[in-house]
Amino acid sequence: MIFGKTLTTLAAAAAIAAAAAVSVFAAAFALFAVLQPHLGAAGAAAVVAAVAALIVGVAGLLAASKAEEKAHHHPQAGPDGFFFAEKAIEMVKERPILTIGAGLAAGIIAFRNPALAAIVAKALLDVGKPPPR
Repeated sequence: MIFGKTLTTLAAAAAIAAAAAVSVFAAAFALFAVLQPHLGAAGAAAVVAAVAALIVGVAGLLAASKAEEKAHHHPQAGPDGFFFAEKAIEMVKERPILTIGAGLAAGIIAFRNPALAAIVAKALLDVGKPPPR
């Protein structure tokens, strides 16, 4: 159940990231098309690059301030059965691109070595359970 929700969340994050990438690309091209008649191709490209750098810089500053704020205000969660799922969902929300890359890497590894993928999945599902006696 939790694994299914995690996969659904990962799929939703991948769809959101793909839509965001297409939107950013389209916005950059539209800005270039508007500026090209006035500034030429090189000038328009420079303005598009400057706007992209500004957006990335502001997003980085916001992320850094949120991370610093979160580190000071939230205590570490205990090792219960939902700890891994909570951390996975939190990672998807905070770092969707990294999560997509990790998901693709995990898929490639699972495709090439299903036995290793089964071992890792069992280890992740056994988090928080007491060891056998």
